[in-house]
Amino acid sequence: MTQVRHVGKPQRWDEPFGSERMSAPDVDRVLSSLVFRQIDPGDFPNDLALKDIIANDGRILHCVRGQIVVRRGDYGNSLFVILKGAVRGIAQKEDEEKAFRPRRVRKMSWFRSLSQLWRNASVPEARTLGLRQLSRPGGGSDRQAVLVKMLSRSDAADSGEAAEQVPAETASPVEVVSLIDDVDSVIERFETFEMGSNEMFGELAALARSPRTSTIFVTEEDTELLELRWQGVRDIRQWSEPVHRYIDDLYRERGLASRLRDSKLFDLVDDDSLKLIVENAHFETHGNFEWTHRYKREVAVDHQVEQIIGHEPIIVEQGHYLEGLLLIHSGFARISEKFDHGEKTVGYLAKDGVFGLEEIIATRDGETDLRARRSLRAIGYVDIIRVPTRLVEEHLLPRLLADDADRRSGGKSQARGDARTAGSHDEVQQSLLDFLVDRRFINGTQAMAINTDRCVNCDDCVRACASTHDNNPRFIRHGLSHQNLMIANACMHCVDPVCLIGCPTGAIHRELESGRVVIDDTICVGCATCANSCPYNNIRMVEIRDTSGRFLTDPEGGQLFRATKCDLCASQISGPACQRACPHDALMRIDIRDTATLTQWLGAAE
Repeated sequence: MTQVRHVGKPQRWDEPFGSERMSAPDVDRVLSSLVFRQIDPGDFPNDLALKDIIANDGRILHCVRGQIVVRRGDYGNSLFVILKGAVRGIAQKEDEEKAFRPRRVRKMSWFRSLSQLWRNASVPEARTLGLRQLSRPGGGSDRQAVLVKMLSRSDAADSGEAAEQVPAETASPVEVVSLIDDVDSVIERFETFEMGSNEMFGELAALARSPRTSTIFVTEEDTELLELRWQGVRDIRQWSEPVHRYIDDLYRERGLASRLRDSKLFDLVDDDSLKLIVENAHFETHGNFEWTHRYKREVAVDHQVEQIIGHEPIIVEQGHYLEGLLLIHSGFARISEKFDHGEKTVGYLAKDGVFGLEEIIATRDGETDLRARRSLRAIGYVDIIRVPTRLVEEHLLPRLLADDADRRSGGKSQARGDARTAGSHDEVQQSLLDFLVDRRFINGTQAMAINTDRCVNCDDCVRACASTHDNNPRFIRHGLSHQNLMIANACMHCVDPVCLIGCPTGAIHRELESGRVVIDDTICVGCATCANSCPYNNIRMVEIRDTSGRFLTDPEGGQLFRATKCDLCASQISGPACQRACPHDALMRIDIRDTATLTQWLGAAE
């Protein structure tokens, strides 16, 4: 007879965001701030009161001068409201690269890696109850904070010190608080922008599941910030229309300005012209953030994924008037052409992709009909910055073409060639391109690709995965195939990880620095929301046991489950064990957007 053990099932707010639930006076103080004063508590359901959301999904940070709150490039799942004091952000990416050294990622030692061979449990999916991971987002009551000086590059070089180090005695997981050594020097040397009380920042990363766009640091002593994690942001946006509009307006305004400044296409534009472009450009969103459920329904109805193109929202239709230059801010878009009685995919665009430049250049060369030569459709969802044609012709093209003049070859400028090939994938077979786009595999940054011409089904990859995950493999060696390519059922650590959206506790999240999508097993409630959201079926729900082999159930006798998936062997020095173990070079982890490497590895390149 199978033994069972009854335990409590984790709930949404068992573990608050901060070290403890926010006090009632602090909640009242937050709600009296200008940002939250416009919210009507009566708009919220009884079982999801506004005060409970703030108390459990928020935490107040007491910051010191020079403290770095967020860093550009880090992945974040929260936004911040300044309750008291002020912060500054570094405006230019190039300045940040000059100011700070990159952080070092701590890895497991070789000895600890080898010791896994004899430390692995013999019980499948065993769990040790009562232990909390100290490193999960949002902290825990036993987290400790370590202040670390963040020297500038030049200061570090002069002093001979490392830019950021964690003391040896804090080898256990900790929350590291980085400090700028000389705030005044940073403000003097680099272009910065200031934000004060009642202003909000971090909404771009929180809403788009994307990296932080600026490094933000504290400039006044005793600065207080409210940090609100994604789950709370989601609920407040859902039930409060004024806050929904306010956050979305900030998202559009700041996303537009920062993206144009960061785009290589606008590098040659002077500051005055760029300011004019920003004032007249438009920020647009096409499709839906939570696209995965609709995608699954549409595939189920049509039974053939090739028909999915008909369900994708049209941004620009072939033959219609082209209203400006389109720059992809985030997400993916499909480029297609009319073919027979349907559409043929000719490429796709991701972040920084440009659509419409070829047509605008053609009008400058004498063509009078500014019509789109191809169609552009939203894959899931896509954020777009639309720049009016007039401003492109006046402020961008002259500089772009002049800079490109010395690279002309055979009377054809490099800019014109780039315009034609932007988003096209001539090196990829048409059927492979359709497979990658229709199945949404272009979303994957670490897809597990298997070359079936080389794979001998030895299962060394599965055994290697099991040995590094307590004898529990975190992927299944099967999946969708096209010719000699199979994309296995292993987490792809997507550009847009839609699995994060509905998690009630934040158990599935992106690591701050690496961007890997990982699951905090200690706060996973086993609701299967992430597994159901994943469009690739790469997250599995497993029955869990204690270390003696007894199944764990809740007091009502219901079986307890946890979500599991590939974590890219995050703590291993040498990276994913599956790829290292393959004896025939039949498996690789790859960013699917690197089509040149993929086709060469498959032997399909011309």
